[in-house]
Order: sequence, then structure tokens, then C-alpha cells
Amino acid sequence: MKLLVVGSGGREHALAWKLAQSPRVQMVFVAPGNGGTALEPGLQNVPLTNIKSLAEFAARENVYLTVVGPEAPLAAGIVDDFRARGLRIFGPAKAAAQLESSKDFAKRFMVRHAIPTARYETFTDPDAAVKYIEEQGAPIVVKADGLAAGKGVVVAQSVAEATAAVRMMLGDKHFGEAGARVVIEECLEGEEASFIVMCDGAHVLALATSQDHKRLKDGDEGPNTGGMGAYSPAPVVTPKVHARVMREIILPTVAGMAKDGLPYTGFLYAGLMIDKQGNAKTLEFNCRMGDPETQPIILRLKSDLLELLEHAVAGTLDTIEAQWDRRCALGVVIAASGYPESPRKGDLIEGLDKGTDDTHVFHAATRLEGKTVLTDGGRVLCVTALGDSVRMAHKRAYELAAPIRFPGMQLRHDIGHRAMRDMSGASVKAR
Repeated sequence: MKLLVVGSGGREHALAWKLAQSPRVQMVFVAPGNGGTALEPGLQNVPLTNIKSLAEFAARENVYLTVVGPEAPLAAGIVDDFRARGLRIFGPAKAAAQLESSKDFAKRFMVRHAIPTARYETFTDPDAAVKYIEEQGAPIVVKADGLAAGKGVVVAQSVAEATAAVRMMLGDKHFGEAGARVVIEECLEGEEASFIVMCDGAHVLALATSQDHKRLKDGDEGPNTGGMGAYSPAPVVTPKVHARVMREIILPTVAGMAKDGLPYTGFLYAGLMIDKQGNAKTLEFNCRMGDPETQPIILRLKSDLLELLEHAVAGTLDTIEAQWDRRCALGVVIAASGYPESPRKGDLIEGLDKGTDDTHVFHAATRLEGKTVLTDGGRVLCVTALGDSVRMAHKRAYELAAPIRFPGMQLRHDIGHRAMRDMSGASVKAR
């Protein structure tokens, strides 16, 4: 059978790579794909991004199932379009994707259904927003309401910084329509974790837990990014915390969406803040798998991903369990010169390795010119490895990354530091 993965990033490379391993799969098309998917056996890039063209392609090629990677086509209604044509697709409908495409929608939804989250207010007037910030004090969080490619959140440590963020979003229109409204919320303390599940409208299948690193530089310094690396599982998500998150956040979200007439199908990502007592609050929802969390999660997945997706589309996720490699996985993002503000494109990448059965270099922002791989955006690669402990996975990932070279490349050297601190390098039970 033929499959279609929509997107061009590291998340899509990882999903397509895993799907191609299914014995029933003849070909995985990736639209538009990247330099890595162009080189990957069993994958074929398709230069399409328009929803209508993608649907026509899926129909013409008799694609068995389409999987949507990024948030933009989901927010634009790709699932609605495919379903209207009788095409099988995995992802939330446009109305349900508002959980990510509008932070104000998500916050109002959480309050309505008593899902733990930070206190907040929404503003369109910059002066009113600044007044609220002055009343609340700092630290405080300023978020663009719409999609901003993971860059629309400012964790301000001072009133001045928060005020500047508001002026940037509402006044200077830095994020365009995505920043026409801002959500301002209390700054929660604790440790962040990514909790990703598959939903079929009524049932939920939890995937392996993970944590990512948002800041650009070592020691969690520098500007926020889309993510500079990730590892799985997340030690902070203990079995007790896992059960509470399912009971207090994930299941009420799926039930609440159904109650609101917006049954949720697709990947659902809850960004969590977990305090020292194990209480979790929802920082945000994403309507897709995270990037770079997908890469280590997929490397640990032992189950046939196609089989899981078939159950999700059929509404039978309650009848299956996912099997995971007991080892830890860790991914290191290598970013372009100038990222995150103005990433440079077109630099020659040298030293790429195909990896092994338990390591892989997933491409994100790359393109192929002849046999040459060039940078083509911000987060260029995610070098991912399995290991018996977080420390071992860290060691193996950085060994695989060592020969890779391109001008101005940026990477952190401390991915996984929280887990290595918490676990002292010991192996952790898979979750």
C-alpha cells in the first residue's frame, strides 16, 4: 500500500521513516519532504503543499492513509477536505485544531472543562495588556494567540521585558495575524514535559513521555526556539504523575471536545509544567506530535506505526497497546547560522552518517542539490540515538553528531542534562 506524510520537517522524516518499515507498505510519499527524505529508502518526495493538490494526489495515487505532520495544514482544514472526498486521513478537523491554532480558544476550553492551567487574560489592546502586566508583576508569560512556529512565547523576567513583548506582538505586528491577540498568563514553576497521545475521538493511546529543551544555548540560556533537542522517557513523569495527567488533563480534554461537538482525532500534545509535588498544569496544547520530541519517541517505538494509525482511524485505540524499546533515546538538534531570528540557507552540510539500527540522523531544514545536501532553514538536523541510560544515549548522539559540519552551525552540548542530574545516569523504566 501507499501512504502520504504531509510536511517537510524532522518530525515528518521520523514518521515516514518508521512507516516505511511496515511490511505492508510499498511507498511513503512525503509532501514536500526534505533532503533527508529524498535520500531515505522507501520514501519519495512530492513537491506539493496546496491542500487541494494534496487531496487530488492522494486520490490519484490511491493512497491508503495520509498522516499530517505540521500544524499549519491542520489549522487550514486539510482533514475536512480529505474527509469530504472520502480519503482516509489522521489528524484533527479544523475546528478541533483550534486547541493549537488559538491559545485563547484553548484557555477558554480548559477553564470551561476544569482542566488545570495557569491563570490568564486575553488582550487585543496593547495599553490594556501593559496595564495588566504592571498589576500582575513579573515573571509573566506573553503568548501570541495564533500559530507562530514555536516562537510566539516570551517568558518575561521583568515588567519591561513583558511590555516589550506586547508592543512587538500587538504594536509592531511581528507575528502578523497570529499576534493580533495576546494571551498573558502567570508564570508557572516546575519542570516541563511533553505528553503526547493518539486520539480516535473517544479513546486515547499514550505515547512514550519526553522532554525537550527550548532555549538556544547550554544551561537553558538564550532565546526560545522550536526546540534544540529532546529525550525519552521523561523521568519527571513518574507512574503516579502519568496517571494523574491522564485522569486530570488528557481524558477530560478528549471528553470535553466531544461534549462541545468537536470530537478530537489525531495526535494531541499537552505541554505540561509539573511542580515538586507532582501536580501538573497545561501550558499549551499542540494538535500534532512535537518536533524534536517525535524523533526520540519514534526511535523507541517497537510497534508497527501503521497498525496504531489504523486503529486510531477506525476508533479502536482501546483495543491496542504500543510496545516500546526499554532504552532511552536522545536527539540533538543542529541549527543553522542565525537561528532563531534569521537562519541562513544554502550552506553545504558535510559529515552526514546514515546511522545504525539504533541511531539515525533525521533531516528537518535541508534540501538536495544533485548529491549535495544543503541547509534550508532554522533547525537543520536532529541526531538521535538509543542508549541504556540517558547518559549513554547522550554520548552516542553526540558521537554521531561530531563529524557533521556546516558554516555557523549551532547545537547545545547539554541535551538531557535534567534527566542525567535526576537519574545520575541510571536507566529509567520506559513510559
